Amino acid sequence: MTVIKQDDLIQSVADALQFISYYHPVDFIQAMHEAYLREESPAARDSMAQILINSRMCATGHRPICQDTGIVTVFVRVGMDVRWDGATMGLDDMINEGVRRAYNLPENVLRASILADPAARARTPRTTPRP
Repeated sequence: MTVIKQDDLIQSVADALQFISYYHPVDFIQAMHEAYLREESPAARDSMAQILINSRMCATGHRPICQDTGIVTVFVRVGMDVRWDGATMGLDDMINEGVRRAYNLPENVLRASILADPAARARTPRTTPRP
């Protein structure tokens, strides 16, 4: 039986969102570098160089490359033999709490970009589906 603590799941979600906010996948960096080496247009090479420089800066400074960090989509697989240790919330609420913590981390506050009502352009106080 697998035992998962509520706080561990929440912190894992928060940590994952922080991580992906400032580290780009290695295959992306390698492909961008290879494209840079092959590119003949000086303007395009300059643009790719700036993307690579910005990517390095966000990784070393632990800051997102762009303020608009997008919409969080979480895919979860839970097996049959999982026990939630100390859980006082449902799975959705635990995930939403991890998202909330990631977006409110004082060292790297992420910009919530979800709208409660797109027609009214009213933002939610956090970037989870419920206000």
